[in-house]
Amino acid sequence: MSMRERAVDLTEIMDDPDCDPVRLAATYRRFDTVNRLVAGWGGVYRTRLRPYLRSLGRPARVLDLGSGGGDLVARLDALTRKDGLVVDWTGADPDPRAHEAARGRSSSRIRFVRADSAELLAAGETFDVVVSNHVLHHLSPAALTRFADDSLALSRGTVLHADIERGRLAYALYGVGVAPLSPGTFLHTDGLRSIRRSYRAAELADALGRPWRVDRPAPFRLLATGAGRA
Repeated sequence: MSMRERAVDLTEIMDDPDCDPVRLAATYRRFDTVNRLVAGWGGVYRTRLRPYLRSLGRPARVLDLGSGGGDLVARLDALTRKDGLVVDWTGADPDPRAHEAARGRSSSRIRFVRADSAELLAAGETFDVVVSNHVLHHLSPAALTRFADDSLALSRGTVLHADIERGRLAYALYGVGVAPLSPGTFLHTDGLRSIRRSYRAAELADALGRPWRVDRPAPFRLLATGAGRA
């Protein structure tokens, strides 16, 4: 199987509005574990997000665009609580199934909205930080440009978009490692398709253009960083 180019014609089962709702719900629940193992947000929080939030010297507002089942928001909220940081979190996703899966994670510090970036902009929303996880590889070139531009317009501070880096080793390790977690879910098939759809660092940098910077914060991970202009 060639990894030389992105397999842009592949679609993930979760993106089908008619996919099995029971397996979809199970997939959202298992993302808690899978993302802790592979997404690298612990390091991104320690080196990028926590220092910036501390530098504000006040409560912050953070947006997760394409928040899915809400696992990233819940994890980052727990980390900021441990560090004594006051953050109001918003998870936004236009998919009603994702919104329903995430609602149970709502709290006094966390809200979930069924909306995309354009709708948040139209509502006049702004945030100190905008993040996303595993969203970029889903998007067409035009949608990627809109998503990236909207995220900059929504942020008064930094923007952090994390995703997988395509490669044979990532593909092989994920295929083996996810096996115990995948029964009853779409994790195996969709995860492998995600890797084949994902970018390499130079490709993502070219696709996003200026003012974005793309680096590798962890093995098999990409992080696109931009300065907000809200």
